[in-house]
Amino acid sequence: MIHVRLFPREEKFFDLLEEQVTRIVEASRLLDDGVRSDQLTLTRMAGAVKRIEHEADEITHQLFTKLNQTFVTPLDPEDLHALGASLDDVLDYIEDAAFRISAYRIFPVPEGVCALTSIIHSCCLKLATAIAKLKTRGNTLEDCIEINRLENSADETVRKLVTDLFNEETDPIALMKFKEIYEVLESATDRCEDVADVLQTIVVKNS
Repeated sequence: MIHVRLFPREEKFFDLLEEQVTRIVEASRLLDDGVRSDQLTLTRMAGAVKRIEHEADEITHQLFTKLNQTFVTPLDPEDLHALGASLDDVLDYIEDAAFRISAYRIFPVPEGVCALTSIIHSCCLKLATAIAKLKTRGNTLEDCIEINRLENSADETVRKLVTDLFNEETDPIALMKFKEIYEVLESATDRCEDVADVLQTIVVKNS
């Protein structure tokens, strides 16, 4: 007798989420490496991150399409949608930061920017670890706590950088450029924290 699963549990969602976060990690690595290199590499980095962002957009589209076509999902469809959307936001802000640093010709890149890109990359690595645990129903709480800690560190760093900027920078155009870049980098860590919040909701619902 052949048993047919009328409502199959589609596991492809986890693969798409992992593909998405893999590109986020790569983009954050390129950004972090780029700000520590020469100006030509910095420009090329911005282009590479933009290409990765386009690839990730396609993965997000696949995820949402599959959500609309699947009866029974491994997690709450609303949570899967929120997770895909929040991951997409992380990469959008990384791409925005890469674009602004390159377009504004910020070179040499200040240590404060490098500190923030390092925090972003650390957040993204933790996101990748947490997303990988979803398939095995592993505990993502420690990863989420670390992402929250990193986001708080980024907030403190940006506050100091902006304070120093207003105290020391006399060129209004330069002040505007750096303030924008600091804020976009901080927003990237905020979006990582948003992903952590969704992950914690998923854990609570499925525990």
